[in-house]
Amino acid sequence: MLEIREVSKTYDGRAVVDRVTADVAAGEIFAMLGPNGAGKTTLIRMITDILRPDSGTIRIGGLAPGDVGPAEIGYLPEERGLYKRSKVSEVLAYWGQLKGIEAREAKVRAMKLIERIELAEWADKPVQALSKGMQQKVQLATALIGDPKLLILDEPFTGLDPVNTQMFEQILFERRAAGTTVILSTHQMNKVEELCDRALMIHRGRVVLYGSVRDLRRRFAEHAILIHADAPVPAVPGVRSVLAQDGGYKLSLEQGATPHEVLRELLNRGVAPDSFQLASLPLEDIFIKVVRDDLGEDTPVPEMAGSR
Repeated sequence: MLEIREVSKTYDGRAVVDRVTADVAAGEIFAMLGPNGAGKTTLIRMITDILRPDSGTIRIGGLAPGDVGPAEIGYLPEERGLYKRSKVSEVLAYWGQLKGIEAREAKVRAMKLIERIELAEWADKPVQALSKGMQQKVQLATALIGDPKLLILDEPFTGLDPVNTQMFEQILFERRAAGTTVILSTHQMNKVEELCDRALMIHRGRVVLYGSVRDLRRRFAEHAILIHADAPVPAVPGVRSVLAQDGGYKLSLEQGATPHEVLRELLNRGVAPDSFQLASLPLEDIFIKVVRDDLGEDTPVPEMAGSR
């Protein structure tokens, strides 16, 4: 769906995006990550043809961004903007017409979306009468109308309570099942782990992580294993320490020991684990580690929200 090849963008002699290359497959939910100033939003603006690259190429379904029809891309920017005095239904219908939908059909689609985001009783109310969270739902709907093939969402969960967050996650899964490709830009690493198939992380304009979320966590796995078992877990050969953790045990391994060797030793001792897995780091810890390694250990890590 999306091909990015050696894309660069420079401001005042500084490469804000520096030779970024990545692919986003059709029908996946893809995370685009980066701390403040990383170049993430600049890259998104080039994908949506708001900006043009200084060098490199971007292709969406084989086409340059400027050749893609307005209904093909749905974009929720970090900077929000709704017509506060207009009715909710009018705002959504207007967005539909901007995407090339005929006026009558735009009204029909707007009402279907309003019902899906559970705001039917507010359809004829002005946007300014809605709470911040409800306005966020309307803002999200402006990106969804027109059934875009590529959906780009920058911090979409801001202002949503847990119930509405869950509802919107379900909408994302529905859209993916229907063939929509989703690019999710967020600093909520737990959402990346829950929702995303693969991830790209940019720091100082360069790609520092790229791959499936599972593989990224495996790559940064600790030399330790997590075990749940009915019986207490002893320190067998190859195990440096045993720590009770989250209703199970974390076994830190000695240098050179392998998880399979330790499992064999446990089975020989009569311990049959209910579960057995590598102790991988949370994605947020991986994010911080990669940024620190790139900056130098003593440099403060930039905030993760809303990068340029």
